[in-house]
Amino acid sequence: MTTKKTFRTIDPATLPKHFDAAAAEQRLADAWEADGTYRYDPARPREQTFVVDTPPPTASGSLHIGHVFSYTHTDVVVRQRRMSGLNVFYPMGWDDNGLPTERRVQNYFHVRTDVRTPYERGLTLPPAAPEVIKKDPPRVVSRPNFIELCHRVTREDEQVFKALFRRVGLSVDWQHEYATIDDHCRRTAQLSFLDLHEKGHLYSVFAPTMWDVDFQTAVAQAEVEDRPQAGAFHDIAFVVEGTGEELVIATTRPELLAACVGVTAHPEDPRYRHLFGKVALTPVFRAPVPIFPSALVDREKGTGILMVCTFGDATDVIWWREQGLPLRQMLGKNGRVVPVTFGEGEWQSRDPAAANVAYAPLVGKTVKQARAAMVELLRRGDAAAAGAGPALRGEPRPIERAVKFFEKGDQPLEFIPTRQWFVRLADKKAELLEYGERITWHPDFMRHRYRSWTEGLQGDWCISRQRYFGVQFPVWYPLDADGNPDHARPLLAARAMLPVDPTVDVPPGYEASQRDRPGGFTAESDVFDTWFTSSLTPQISSRWGLDPERHARLFPADLRPQSHDIIRTWAFYTIAKAMLHEGAVPWRHIAISGWILDPDRKKMSKSKGNVITPMHLLDTYSSDAVRYWSASARLGTDTAFDEKVLKIGKRLVTKIWNAGKYVLSQSAEVHPISEELDRAFVHKLSAVVADATRAFEEQEFAAALERTEDFFWRWFTDAYLELVKARARGEAGSGEAARGSAVAALRLGLNVLLRLFAPMLPYITEEVWRWVYAEETGHPSIHRAPWPGASDFAEVAAPLDPGLLDLAASAMSAVNKRKGEKGASVGRVVSDLALGANAMTLSRVRGALGDVLAAVRAGGHELVERAELGSGEFEVVRCEVEPAAGGAAAEAAATE
Repeated sequence: MTTKKTFRTIDPATLPKHFDAAAAEQRLADAWEADGTYRYDPARPREQTFVVDTPPPTASGSLHIGHVFSYTHTDVVVRQRRMSGLNVFYPMGWDDNGLPTERRVQNYFHVRTDVRTPYERGLTLPPAAPEVIKKDPPRVVSRPNFIELCHRVTREDEQVFKALFRRVGLSVDWQHEYATIDDHCRRTAQLSFLDLHEKGHLYSVFAPTMWDVDFQTAVAQAEVEDRPQAGAFHDIAFVVEGTGEELVIATTRPELLAACVGVTAHPEDPRYRHLFGKVALTPVFRAPVPIFPSALVDREKGTGILMVCTFGDATDVIWWREQGLPLRQMLGKNGRVVPVTFGEGEWQSRDPAAANVAYAPLVGKTVKQARAAMVELLRRGDAAAAGAGPALRGEPRPIERAVKFFEKGDQPLEFIPTRQWFVRLADKKAELLEYGERITWHPDFMRHRYRSWTEGLQGDWCISRQRYFGVQFPVWYPLDADGNPDHARPLLAARAMLPVDPTVDVPPGYEASQRDRPGGFTAESDVFDTWFTSSLTPQISSRWGLDPERHARLFPADLRPQSHDIIRTWAFYTIAKAMLHEGAVPWRHIAISGWILDPDRKKMSKSKGNVITPMHLLDTYSSDAVRYWSASARLGTDTAFDEKVLKIGKRLVTKIWNAGKYVLSQSAEVHPISEELDRAFVHKLSAVVADATRAFEEQEFAAALERTEDFFWRWFTDAYLELVKARARGEAGSGEAARGSAVAALRLGLNVLLRLFAPMLPYITEEVWRWVYAEETGHPSIHRAPWPGASDFAEVAAPLDPGLLDLAASAMSAVNKRKGEKGASVGRVVSDLALGANAMTLSRVRGALGDVLAAVRAGGHELVERAELGSGEFEVVRCEVEPAAGGAAAEAAATE
């Protein structure tokens, strides 16, 4: 006697009534790590590998919901590629060097750094209390002590970040974790410097540079943003020397009058054409300055004639260079007015004594204080250049203007002459544009932001920072007999020495005793711009310069995910580095996430104080629900945070749990999917798989989720499952083959839908998968199971009527709607049903009539031809509903 094979089932009574998300998240995350579910296999060939250049978050402070949003986008794509059979390389780094970390440490411990302060061995400081910060000055610590504090804080932050990322379900291979300040990253960044230097792409120069007076460091153009600021035009009278002719200049920066080195107007401006080649005298300081033409002048701005100062803005720098003007630097690195002496060097004046008297009260003042003091000087009766009367004409006229700030700074940038290192990029715009075109951008319009930034590049990349917690330049300078450094002949570290700390290590050919001695050497004290290291994330992961075989397997990467606000920095610099080092693009695709906006549709940021931390959302709604919210947003689209979407995600998780329990508890003999309605369902499901797969190929995971979710609710749970429920239970006189067909189709549907949802909802799908499918398929984790495809449906014959499910669902809906109109629930028995449709529709629906009648609990029935109805339309001609037997409780039970 042959025993019939039956489907493997579960007993729902052994499972909790509700999904315990928190417990599952911890249990499954530990299992994935222990089982190596997300491990990269270096033995597999490159063509089978999918490499991700993961953004290393800044390890400073806390992650907010915007981080979860964008990192989930990456993980959704990664999970789908892994299920598609690719060998995924998915690392995680921490961007822990640079100004954000320094500022956090300064505030956290209430300290400041002074390189002259001696090192305190074993220094441990507690976090500073708010009352201490308010009343006490910061404690001054040595540079080594400050770096130790930075390491301490970043290590703590990284552990918190890692725990959150694991909770969210990022399928990162944590064996490939790095930090941008670790030895490997320092070595890679210093190797990049040496390679660029050998190729002639680097230079060092003493020149005016954008400078943040609070952080006291140079910044690059890509780190600068315009902020609207209240200001005023001050009309100041100059005179033309030798003629006494007066000209009025409107300026927003009267505090820089002492630094005025020229006057300029447009060459075609008839008001001033006769003045070119003459000399103007400045008011108050009576400095002689040349008047020259320049096409850069906006004739409509102010009075159409400008004073050129060293330095008020980038255009002043251009004029200073082109005209060979003197350097009169009156602002120091701290943003305060420095002492100068008129009558000496380039500080010319027709009355040096009076100029020095006027200037003296300005010394030590901030820019704002100096501006107010200068306005008062201009109001004096002897301020005019001619020596009599005030130089300020009328009162200042308020305006709002765009002022340049370091993106992380609080004070306007100044141009301060300093020595800095630069990478030559301004002369490579055409190449950078061409390399940008080699990359596929998702969405495509984001390539135009890259193009616009590159075309607007105004100068080379300043890569040196006058800070402490960063990767050091592998550079020293020889000292002459007087102890002066020769910056034209830098001493570079040998590659075998990397990573080096030039303040500790010694350059080749020198002894430690020669440090900072005449005839010896001195270390470069600057550190790299943080982007100089971050722009090497593909090479950091591939171990460029250290492991050629690994580099060939992992470079270029397949995908760079990032947000749109750092196209001008991270994307641009990474493309530039790959181009300069290897003549290659760093990745084949770049996926750009939008921002998360607060309810007022403003970008969330810690500096604005409008961020939402994610932990309470994960606790309340589950990681899957938060991921659902993230994956619902399309790439490149700014998304307002909406907690209602989290509720929808939680409801979906609950429905998957309940549908899984129901489907996998249905027992039946194993039979092929043979019934026409079941085959129509499978046919419709196969179209969903094809659509979702195409969407993922284009990085359109939101469209894949939307398509899958719509099918799950509308066709799987609300339609098909209700239609075949009775047959799957062996009710309504269905035979074993028909029953087995229903159960097989339900199980196939759940199996496929779980896999379609898995990239977005990793926890609930894994939980349900492990009940039966793990053992049944031989894939212990759904995240290593194959992505659904044609092979899942190969053994199911095509339906004769592909639209039968639509038809059956429409008929069921029509009857249930009539029940509702009668005030009866869908579970009430119909004693007499007359269903009308046209002849073709009636003929077609007969293929699923038994399931329809069972679903609506109809006994006697009649099909009535209604020629006037359209194809697929139904009319309930008659519907007699029996009273609920046993009252409301029995009626509710009938709907289960």
